[in-house]
Amino acid sequence: MTEHAGIEDLVDDLVTANHILYNEGVVDGFGHVSARHPTRPDCFLLSRSIAPGKVRAEDIMAFDFDGNPLDARGRKPYLERFIHSEVYRVRADVQSVVHNHSPAVIPFGVTAAKLRPISHMSGFLAGGVPNFEIRDAGGPATDMLIRTPQLGVAFARTMGRAAFALMRGHGAVAVGDSIRQVVYRAVYAEQNARLQAEALRLVAATGGGEINFLNDAEAAGADAANYANMDRPWELWKMRVAKPT
Repeated sequence: MTEHAGIEDLVDDLVTANHILYNEGVVDGFGHVSARHPTRPDCFLLSRSIAPGKVRAEDIMAFDFDGNPLDARGRKPYLERFIHSEVYRVRADVQSVVHNHSPAVIPFGVTAAKLRPISHMSGFLAGGVPNFEIRDAGGPATDMLIRTPQLGVAFARTMGRAAFALMRGHGAVAVGDSIRQVVYRAVYAEQNARLQAEALRLVAATGGGEINFLNDAEAAGADAANYANMDRPWELWKMRVAKPT
């Protein structure tokens, strides 16, 4: 495969990922998904600053790990590209990153309730979901955005080796070893948050008891089984956003 062909394939999947995340309710007018460059591991691909549902191939830009666009051509980059750049810098295992503000995850970043795997579709949440507190890195009066490399470094440090991290009062970040995996994780983290919130309501309504979460062994087994079938949901989600021929 030539470098040109490799980039074309990745850009096509990246455009599709933007549309899937919008269609599945994970992003709206805000949020973004990126991918590590296929032949230059010190660069990544990310759309210009545009609503995810509108992203096209010509909107995809290349960036270095300082968040600098390599061929801007007048295109405005996302302010929070430093989430992506700093995660890629310290996580060689990460090939794709999603940042989103999906509604169901927000309460878990602002309360004592911990986001944990309640469903076999979200075993990747096992082991603890970090919660980034921007006040610790940027003081009490930020606009909540990761708009500098320094804040990106602080976020990446909080995320550590996790697959998914919350951002207090802001949203979340998912990482994966492919675009398909990271889209899967972003979609099912939102679903898990909805299910967990409903389970918490049922517990409160029935006057006691505890939620029976997946244990670590169950979560690992379920995650491995789902990883082996990652193409199945991707092809379905891709069909939903395909243009009529």
